[in-house]
Amino acid sequence: MRHVTFDRPGGPEVLRIAQAQPPQPGPNEALIAVAAIGVSRADSMQRRGSYPPPPGASPILGLEVAGTIAALGRRVSGWKVGDGVCALTNGGGYAEEVVVPQGQMLPVPSGWSMIEAATLPENAFTVYDNLFTRARLRAGETVLVHGGSSGIGTTAIMFATALGATAIATAGTPEKCAACLKLGAAHAIDYRAGDFVADVARITGGRGVDVVLDIVGGDYLARDLASLALDGRIACIAAPRGRVVEIDLGPLFARRGTILASTLRPRTAREKAVIARALRRRIWPLLPQRDAIVPVVDSVYPLERAADAHARLEAGAHIGKLVLVIDRLTDRRRAGRHEEQHRNGKQRIGS
Repeated sequence: MRHVTFDRPGGPEVLRIAQAQPPQPGPNEALIAVAAIGVSRADSMQRRGSYPPPPGASPILGLEVAGTIAALGRRVSGWKVGDGVCALTNGGGYAEEVVVPQGQMLPVPSGWSMIEAATLPENAFTVYDNLFTRARLRAGETVLVHGGSSGIGTTAIMFATALGATAIATAGTPEKCAACLKLGAAHAIDYRAGDFVADVARITGGRGVDVVLDIVGGDYLARDLASLALDGRIACIAAPRGRVVEIDLGPLFARRGTILASTLRPRTAREKAVIARALRRRIWPLLPQRDAIVPVVDSVYPLERAADAHARLEAGAHIGKLVLVIDRLTDRRRAGRHEEQHRNGKQRIGS
C-alpha cells in the first residue's frame, strides 16, 4: 500500500510517498480502505519530532480517516464489510489502508461525503470530551473558544451552539471572525485588534464566561482566568505559545475556578470508545440535518501533496479542516473542485 513517510524530522518538505505491506486487523479491529484523511496539528508536530507516537502505535502520520470497511477482526460486532465509516485512528491514517479499534469508528453521516466525514473524528472526540465531559459545559452557559477558525475551534463553536450554549470565539483576521459568526458564534473577537479580556467583559456585562477552551497556552492562561465567571472552568488542550507559565492564583481562588488539561492520543481504546458512544448518542443525530453542524473544509489535496497541506496548516491561513484524498477517480474530481475554491480564496463551509 502507498503511505506518507519521512526519514528525518523537519519541515513539510521531508514528507514523501513510500510502499509498505498493508496492516492486518486484530480481533477487535477493522481494516479500513481509506478514502480521505483529516490533517491535524498533531501530524505536523509528529513530523517535526516534537510529538512522537505512543508505544505500540503506527509510526505513520494520520489520526482520522473516512473510508469503507475492508475486513473485520473475529470479535468485531455491529459492523460489516462495505460499511462507510469515519474513525479516530491510533496512527497510520496517511495510507491507503489502516486498522482501527472497533470502538473508535462511527458511521459516515447521511448526506456527508467521505471528504466531509474525514473532518469529524479527531475534532469531534477532542471537543466533546473536553467541553462536555471534562469541563461540563451545559445548555445556557457561555464558552470562550480560542482559535475559533481552526478545526478544533469551528467544531467547538458548532457543538456548543447545537447543544444550547453560547459561543464567543477569538480569531486572527476579520475574515476568520466572519467565518466564526457564520458557524454560530454569538460574538467573534479579532485578537490582533485588541484585548480579548476587555471584549469578553463587555460582551458578558462583566460576568465572564463559564468555560474557556484554550488551544494556545502560554500567556493566554492568565488572561483566561481574567475572563472566567464564578465557578468557571478552563480546558487547556494545546500550548503553542508555551507550556511553562506563571499565574496569579488569586483570581483562580476568587472565581472558584478549575483548570483542566488533557491529551487524546495516549488514552486507552476503552476510554475512546466511551467518547465515541457519547458522540453517536448526542451529536451524530444532528449531522444529517446540516444545520447547526456542517462540514468545514478549507482545501483538499491528493495524498502525494501532503507536504503542501502541511505547509498551509503551518501558515495558519486555513479556515476549518485540510483533507488528503487517496488517488481514485471520484476523489480526484472532488479534490479538483475544492482546490479551485482554494485558489479563488474561498473556503467551503457547509453546502
